[in-house]
Amino acid sequence: MTMNVTRTAIPDVLVIEPKVFGDDRGFFYESFNGPEFEALTGVKTSFVQDNHSRSARNVLRGLHYQVRHPQGKLVRVVMGEVFDVAVDLRSSSPTFGKWVGVTLSAANKRQLWVPEGFAHGFVVTSDYAEFLYKTTDTWHPEHERSLLWRDSTLHIDWPLQGEPLLAAKDAGAKTLREAEVFA
Repeated sequence: MTMNVTRTAIPDVLVIEPKVFGDDRGFFYESFNGPEFEALTGVKTSFVQDNHSRSARNVLRGLHYQVRHPQGKLVRVVMGEVFDVAVDLRSSSPTFGKWVGVTLSAANKRQLWVPEGFAHGFVVTSDYAEFLYKTTDTWHPEHERSLLWRDSTLHIDWPLQGEPLLAAKDAGAKTLREAEVFA
C-alpha cells in the first residue's frame, strides 16, 4: 500500500498520508491511486475536475459548498501550509454542524478527503500556499454557497493573525442557522 488512511473526529472526513520515497535526489510519491483509495477508504468516486490556487498568508477561502451538484474534494498543499476545515452540513448526520481541522503542508504531504455534504475552507498559515484539489463534480456557480467562517455556533478555532483576507462572497456568507443544508 502506498498510503495510510486515518479517520478524523467526523468519520467520513479522512486524512490520507502517502508513502514517500526519498533520498538525496529528492522524493517521489503517488498523490492519488483510484483502486487503492477505494480499497482503503471504502469511498467509490471519480474525479472530474482539478483545481489549483495560490494564496498569501492569512487568506481565508471558504467555507464553500454547492447545494446542487455537491462536490467531494480530495485536497492537498504543494507549497506552504494551510489549516484546512470541513463542516458537516448533512442535517440527518449525528455530526451535523460539527467541524474538523487539519494542517496540510508541502512538508507533511497530507491530503484530506472532504465528502459531499460538507462545507470546506482553509486559511493560509505560511507566507504563501499553493493548494490543489480534485472534485467529484464540476463547479456550478449558481449553486455555490458560503458558510460564515466565524459563525459563533461553529466555534472554529482558526489560527489567524488578525483579521483574515476574504473574498466578498465569504465576508457576506450565511450562518449555519441561515444556510441551505443537505438532507
